[in-house]
Formats: sequence, structure tokens, C-alpha cells
Amino acid sequence: MKYEILYPEAFPVVKFHLERGEKIKAESDAMIAMSPTIEVEGKMEGGILGGLARKFLSGESMFFQELTASRGAGELLIGHALPGGILDVELDGSYGLTVQKDGFLAGTQGINVDTKMQNLKRGFLSGEGFFILNITGRGTVFVSSYGVIHPINLEAGEEVVIDNGHLVAWPDYMDYKIETASSGLLSSFTSGEGFVCRFGGPGVILIQTRNPSAFEGWIRSMIPVQSN
Repeated sequence: MKYEILYPEAFPVVKFHLERGEKIKAESDAMIAMSPTIEVEGKMEGGILGGLARKFLSGESMFFQELTASRGAGELLIGHALPGGILDVELDGSYGLTVQKDGFLAGTQGINVDTKMQNLKRGFLSGEGFFILNITGRGTVFVSSYGVIHPINLEAGEEVVIDNGHLVAWPDYMDYKIETASSGLLSSFTSGEGFVCRFGGPGVILIQTRNPSAFEGWIRSMIPVQSN
């Protein structure tokens, strides 16, 4: 399957060149434009239970778009709602990719999307919730972000501390710990950081250069408060 990511540093879209019979799985409402040879259909991966789990546990849509070049070869454009990056990740089936909420954009044939439960501490303190997405299989995954996606490559024995609001995706074999940003709890919160994630290598962590929660807070601060 041929594809290219257009306008990668601004408002990117993915352009696919599908041969007859090829298909793409994408998040609901991801399609921007397509050839008339392509059909779009709503699907629930894992059936009703799988769709309900994504909707009510991880906050994702119940349905995926399945876009199939059923009437011949054609072109397809997909994108996402936030002003941010799109990155392609190849999976060979030997490991899965853990993806934060709203981070999954699309996947080629052979890619499976499931909901994974974190332990109590990680779910409560990481900012990602108790349920996150686990992407497995063989194929290409397209992840999206708010801001540009920046990879951090850790060798064995190396560590990095990441603000949890900037996480996008990481291999499911990587372990991480939740801790306060500073030595004291009060200092962590007065510094504006709160809790962070400490990852240990080897592995590549994908982060986003902007924090969507911080942007949401800024928007709320700009809205006038009406008095009764």
C-alpha cells in the first residue's frame, strides 16, 4: 500500500493510494476526501462489547471507519481534528503500541485496536485514565497529536522523565513509573508539573510538543464568567 504524509509540520493529512481490494481502518470522521471507487462503512472492532469498551472506558468512538477500494483503485485523504502531527509506525507483530486517548488515527490491514486496563496508581495519576488503547498486529499505525510528534529514543539503562500531558505512544514492553516532578508534593504542584512518568529504555517514546489539557484550561480562562 502506498501513502504519503502531506504538510507534516503544519496541519498534516495522509494521502493513500489504494489498489482494488485494499482497505484502511480509521477513527470515526477521519475521512476528508476519497475517490468514488472507495466505500466507507462504520465498523465496531471486537463487536458490541469492544465498541462499548472504547466508548465508555477509554473515551474513544465506538465505531471505526473502514474505507475499502471495492470498485477499483483510488485515492483517499484522512486527517484529525487537532492542529498537530501525524506519524506512521510500523509494527512487525513482536510487540504492541500503547496509545493515549485520541492518539490513534488509522491503521492498515492486519492492525488490531483493543482497550487495555492500567493498574490503579497509573490510571489515577498518569492523566490517561484507567483504560488506554493497545495496538497490535502487523502493519502500519498512524498516530496523531496536539503539536508536533517528537520521538525520544532510549538505549538500555537510559531514563527520561516526561510530563504525562505530552505522551502520545510507546511500545507496550516499556515500563514506567509515576512520580512527583519535584522531591516534595507541594513543590511539584506549585511548579505547575504535578505528576510525571519516568520511562526506562530501551525503546522509543512518542511525545507531543503541546499539552491539550493546558490549552483547554487557557481557553476556559478566556471565556467571560457570567454573573447572576
